[in-house]
Amino acid sequence: MSPAPSINPLLRDSGTYPFQRLTEARRVLTAGHPDLRILDFGAGEPREPTPELIRRAMVDAIEAETVSSYPLAAGLPELRTAIAGWIGRRYETTVDPDRHVLPTLGSKELVFGLAQVLVDRDGGRDLVAVPQPAYPVYERGARFAGADVLTLPLTAEHGFLPDLDAITESQWSRLALLWVNYPNNPTAAVASREWYVDAAERCRRHGVVLASDEAYSELWFDGDAPASALQVAPDGDGLSNVLTINTLSKRSSMPGYRSGFVAGDPDLIAVLKRHRPSVGVAPQRFVQLAAVAAWNDEDHVEAVRDHYREKLAVLQPGLDAVGLRNAGGPASFFRWLAVPDGWSEADWAATARRDPLTAELIAILTDGDDAATGAVSATFAGCLLRAGIVCAPGGFFGPAGEGYVRVALVPTIDDGAVAAERLRDLVGSRA
Repeated sequence: MSPAPSINPLLRDSGTYPFQRLTEARRVLTAGHPDLRILDFGAGEPREPTPELIRRAMVDAIEAETVSSYPLAAGLPELRTAIAGWIGRRYETTVDPDRHVLPTLGSKELVFGLAQVLVDRDGGRDLVAVPQPAYPVYERGARFAGADVLTLPLTAEHGFLPDLDAITESQWSRLALLWVNYPNNPTAAVASREWYVDAAERCRRHGVVLASDEAYSELWFDGDAPASALQVAPDGDGLSNVLTINTLSKRSSMPGYRSGFVAGDPDLIAVLKRHRPSVGVAPQRFVQLAAVAAWNDEDHVEAVRDHYREKLAVLQPGLDAVGLRNAGGPASFFRWLAVPDGWSEADWAATARRDPLTAELIAILTDGDDAATGAVSATFAGCLLRAGIVCAPGGFFGPAGEGYVRVALVPTIDDGAVAAERLRDLVGSRA
């Protein structure tokens, strides 16, 4: 018998990607109860129709491209110009489309791959700082780049902002990259322009790259529009050591198009232009032309913001009924909800926990980790899932997420109303 092929131990030991567990748990629930209408507030994938002007731009681009060519890593000049124009309008920051902007294949590939470009183990820059709770890809990308990971806890007491004072001088000297994410996933918190200015100055002082993931920048429920790391300097040439990443997935309901950008320090953009031809992640030409239409239009973005506000208003009575209190901020399309004290003693929860299927669902959500099966967030999410309501356990985003669940307001308004009714029915509250 021949030996098995080798597998990178990082992949072998990383476990199942958290949101694949939700998919598997849904499959198991559906197999046992095929007639149960599942209401999925788990994964943060927009399900709004992509605006017609964007779809039309893509169709026109496909019809015009009779001979298909490989896209260039630098992207189309007209897309870089559209992105630079949007940055100027949105943030009053002037950037050069040829020096400061680079289109990406969505944002996830850049988030995962950035550490591969910046980590220098031989040079002593072998540490990447990531927030927690957080999108898992920051840490996974860092580890696959061979870096050590420094987790920066986000707590309600500090507005879900990392405590940069807690980073020691020895850690700063090893840091290659500091990840921040506002509006934040999963907490929906925002950062101020002043906070970005302070973070950028600290990073410059220590030779560290500040990478700001701003995928949810255009979605907020109330208050002012969220700030950006691009606002640390009205002149783009003041963006040294700063990169921002954004995407059309949420802003323009285009998750399947895979279109985003990275913008900031022109020297770092030049480095990325050297790296990216080797990995082949340039967006297709027709997608880029659809993206031009998206970045040049704001009417559809205002409409989608209003739609998410309406969704929240419809669901809120159900969240209130089961005692799920908003513990996070005002932005994104997420609600970061604190699991209520004493919830497991409620009749609905006790009934759910007696069902063997609930135990199976909880085991899937914890990836079979016996030590984690008592985790509050997974247990609560498993009980709700047994009732056909999907949410993401806070533990999916790291240990700091324990005690919370994340609700993504992506189902339709009708489904949100059904979910609210079902939640009120669970606790016997139909007032």
